[in-house]
Amino acid sequence: MHEFGLKLWSNNTDRYFDEARRLHSAGVFSYVELYVIPDTAETLPKWKTLGIPLNLHCPHSFHGFNLAAREKEKFNRGVYDQVRRFADELRSEYIVFHCGVDGDIEETARQLRAFDEPRAIIENKPYKPRPEVHALQCRGATVEEIKYILDEVGCGFCLDVGHAICSANSQKIDRWKYIEEFNKLQPKVYHLTDNSVENEFDQHLHFGDGNFDVGRILSIIGDGKKITVETKKNSETGLGDFEGDVQHLCG
Repeated sequence: MHEFGLKLWSNNTDRYFDEARRLHSAGVFSYVELYVIPDTAETLPKWKTLGIPLNLHCPHSFHGFNLAAREKEKFNRGVYDQVRRFADELRSEYIVFHCGVDGDIEETARQLRAFDEPRAIIENKPYKPRPEVHALQCRGATVEEIKYILDEVGCGFCLDVGHAICSANSQKIDRWKYIEEFNKLQPKVYHLTDNSVENEFDQHLHFGDGNFDVGRILSIIGDGKKITVETKKNSETGLGDFEGDVQHLCG
């Protein structure tokens, strides 16, 4: 059996708590992966009352965090220090990081290594950033760049399957072989959503709203893995759509 995770954000303290507790008690999911929005430390006491294992996702370029840019180093460090506090107080098993946009992968490795964070795991990205990011290319979109980070930093790996498919589409290479190549890097956790199999941008669709071959994806992943379900939320209070997504994955 897989361990499914629910993706939430640190400003969600007035949403989802009761539903999350109900679904966790029913065995629908095992953990929350919490995206830490900068400057939300005041929410920490509430998250400590949730009673569900919490793992963390560091902010990414949407919130200005960009490990690939040397000029962002001071800002990045300040954001990471906030995330580290969350991780320490919530006893997170891991912290997911993105490699950044534009810049260069060597800078990503240098800054991430300087954090000296044993819980760090790096996530692969689509090749093209979303238009609102105003960048040309995501770092960590290729197997080679992820391997470089793993070797240089000594961190773990988070395989986002949808991102791998998007990147393969941009590079015009076989998407299934690409997923398998990433999977050889022994991910500690997976991110999964649905999408059009031809898309170059992640859409976080519910399973069945796209045309991913979910059965084939799960067969590549294998049994007993942590899979964070990153599908969008249709409700500001309910998690019925998330429950349906997990049921879809369970067949």
